[in-house]
Amino acid sequence: MGRIFLSAGHGGVENGIIDSGTVITGSTEAREMILLRDLLQAELRSRGLEVLSVPDDQSFDQTLAWINQRGRNDDVSLELHGDAANNPLVRGCSAFYINQNDVRRRHAELVLLGMTKRLPNLPNRGAKPDTTIGSGNLAFCRQLVTPSLYLQVGFLTNVDDRYILQNQRRELALGIADGLQAWMKDLGGPNPGEVYPTININLNSQIYGEKGILVNGNAYIPIDLVDRLGVDLSTLPNVRRLSYGSVVFVKAVELRDYNISVGWDAPSRTVILKSILKICPGSFDRIMDHGKTTELQLMMFLKGTNELAIRDFPDIAKLYREESAIEGVDYDIAFAQMCLETNFLRFGGVVKASQNNFAGMGTPGSGPEGASFGSARLGVRAHVQLLKAYASIEPLVQESINPRFRFVTRGIAPLVGQLSGRWQSATDYGDKILAIVRRIYELSSLL
Repeated sequence: MGRIFLSAGHGGVENGIIDSGTVITGSTEAREMILLRDLLQAELRSRGLEVLSVPDDQSFDQTLAWINQRGRNDDVSLELHGDAANNPLVRGCSAFYINQNDVRRRHAELVLLGMTKRLPNLPNRGAKPDTTIGSGNLAFCRQLVTPSLYLQVGFLTNVDDRYILQNQRRELALGIADGLQAWMKDLGGPNPGEVYPTININLNSQIYGEKGILVNGNAYIPIDLVDRLGVDLSTLPNVRRLSYGSVVFVKAVELRDYNISVGWDAPSRTVILKSILKICPGSFDRIMDHGKTTELQLMMFLKGTNELAIRDFPDIAKLYREESAIEGVDYDIAFAQMCLETNFLRFGGVVKASQNNFAGMGTPGSGPEGASFGSARLGVRAHVQLLKAYASIEPLVQESINPRFRFVTRGIAPLVGQLSGRWQSATDYGDKILAIVRRIYELSSLL
């Protein structure tokens, strides 16, 4: 049987300062996760399982490297985190797994089941693919040689979850241990030298002549095919590679971040690849363009992430298509940015739903709550107008209602990536928007 790698989220040095994670009264996320990890480690070892704990002073990148230097195919890795929300009523545990891996989803469910059996008063928020977060992926789920899960044990901002973490810590550790033991049992302790089963490859609706392989429930494709897809792996050291049978294979799902759509057909054991650039030549990240989805497709995507969004804003997709078309803005991009900025219309930050501010727009001299608009349509219009200000030097078709429009250097950001550091300070802001666009297109079978 393999080993278990445990990582307590946060605690290392990031950008020159110690990353404490969420700070709560009298404690920090890093401290709480370390205490939980220590109990969990002791419990697992008492059950005869071999455990390796990542040193607490490691940065996130160092944590990945530390595990990859030691990990084997029959090992597993778990990182412990606390969650936080602006709304103190939000609570519960969740586990994130690498997208489109049904095996890993089952393992995430096993860990959550172990926890909630021991603590039935802890809500189970479910197993979630890592694409449901704002950045579109979690490195801990994707960049390790071992099967891995990212576990959020509860919300530190919720008094009930915090009580469980600080006063029922042993029961929580026992529950996670139960789940990890079930995960290891399900894996069955595979031999690192095993023969991997072959899989079919469907490339842009045609069967590819070479086969891929299935490793720990993940589809891997030959590196020669990656070259044909136009992805330069020499600049992408974090994409997982595997040498097998004198051929180098690459984990297919990691190509999603490089304009490749990746799907899986279980009955035929086929990985389905589509090149976004072949389908949307030259326009995938250009703000001034036409959208490609229907209103229904946008609403189905939104409903799949937040069912209440349809109730609160039933015409939101229609508004984005109409207002964007008037100004020549790609409504898929505008809609995706709205999803990112509002947490899929959950809001919860300083901007309230009643403000109809769908993109974190401010006003000159305004407070942190930002701008407010009299209706959803006007809020969407203001958002589209500001996007056009950044992406184009063409005049507005409709009268400007965005209070910041005249302060933007016109045409400074024609591509989504150029919004990074401008619309928001985050350097990966544009990447997060494009990750949501890809998810919309995949769900809509446009990729």
